[in-house]
Amino acid sequence: MNETILQNYAKLIAVSGANVQRGQEVVLYAQLDQPAFVAMVAEACYQAGARAVRVEWSHQAIERLDAQYRTPEALGEVREWEKARLQDMADTLPCRIYLESEDPDGLAGLDADKIAAAHQNKRRVAKPYRDRMEGRHQWCIAAVPGAAWARKLFPDAAPAEAEERLWEAILSASRALDGDPIANWEAHNRDLKARCDHLNSLGIAALRYTAGNGTDLRVGMMPRGRFRGGADVNRMGVRYNPNIPSEEVFISPMRGEAEGIVHSTMPLSYQSQLIEDFSIRFEKGRAVEVHAAKNEALLKKMIAMDENAAYLGECALVPYDSPIRSAGLLFYSTLFDENAACHLALGAGYCDTLDRYEELTLEECHQLGINDSILHCDFMIGSADLAIDAETFGGKTVPIFRNGNWAF
Repeated sequence: MNETILQNYAKLIAVSGANVQRGQEVVLYAQLDQPAFVAMVAEACYQAGARAVRVEWSHQAIERLDAQYRTPEALGEVREWEKARLQDMADTLPCRIYLESEDPDGLAGLDADKIAAAHQNKRRVAKPYRDRMEGRHQWCIAAVPGAAWARKLFPDAAPAEAEERLWEAILSASRALDGDPIANWEAHNRDLKARCDHLNSLGIAALRYTAGNGTDLRVGMMPRGRFRGGADVNRMGVRYNPNIPSEEVFISPMRGEAEGIVHSTMPLSYQSQLIEDFSIRFEKGRAVEVHAAKNEALLKKMIAMDENAAYLGECALVPYDSPIRSAGLLFYSTLFDENAACHLALGAGYCDTLDRYEELTLEECHQLGINDSILHCDFMIGSADLAIDAETFGGKTVPIFRNGNWAF
């Protein structure tokens, strides 16, 4: 891939994505797949004024060995030095940048229960520290090609060609292949903000989803709920883009207010396994019945992760003609696939979707209806015939989506 294009992408991640502030530290998480590009991102962070950039490398092959050979207790253990590191992050609030490149099948065939239990324990320990950071720092998730990931998407191509094609797909979806990526994102954010402003002007009390596949779901909203999309602003007033790419306009619904059934329209990649052709039925906000043509047991385990994992934490609106869906690829990565279609998320909601959330404590956000869980898992429900209507607090019904796309 052209080096200038990659340098511009690195700058996009550091400046528009994380928006590194002068004197701020950066923690950069990456696999071993693209070390030269990781160095580009680190340099872009320093050029933006970073005090220090710490790269935390990982290697999926070692993660697989850990999961295979460690005891369940050892796999889920969080040592005191790890807690100290979490405490330091909560105290210093560094930017966090994640560069995804994992093999979608990298953990396939392992003991899913063992891995899930370990993840749950680690998340429980980390949660108080994460809660302290909530809304107070910047983070950005982006992607680079991994060799196995590229081979998964382009199995008939030679390794170098597969990697190049995945670079092109990532950069195109991230608005970083043509023109000035930062200017492209500024224009994209203006469009997303205009849609959010319109939706927020309606006073939406509930969203009603219907489609020919049997989806018929009503999800209630909070009076203080607000749609967000694209750039975010933390409690310190710093503007950043948490996801590159992003096509969604999203809101966190009222916990406990979801009734009906929804059907998936794309496979869900979870723990290196695909959950396919599934449906979820909600009563009083909770998922009470699930069915799946493939990996139904895994879906049931997911929504039983904790007491709130079966409640919704996000409703995201993505047009069916989004550039990511139009690319015709299943990326096997939530970062991309969630931006190919409207989706819902089970588990934790987002406090910053409440009006004036910066005036609220985390506990107050949860009391107002934001769901609290160690899980947050997106699943796609958008289709070519999806219709979404907004029921307003004023008693009106307003079309939001028709035939899978925006109705305004």
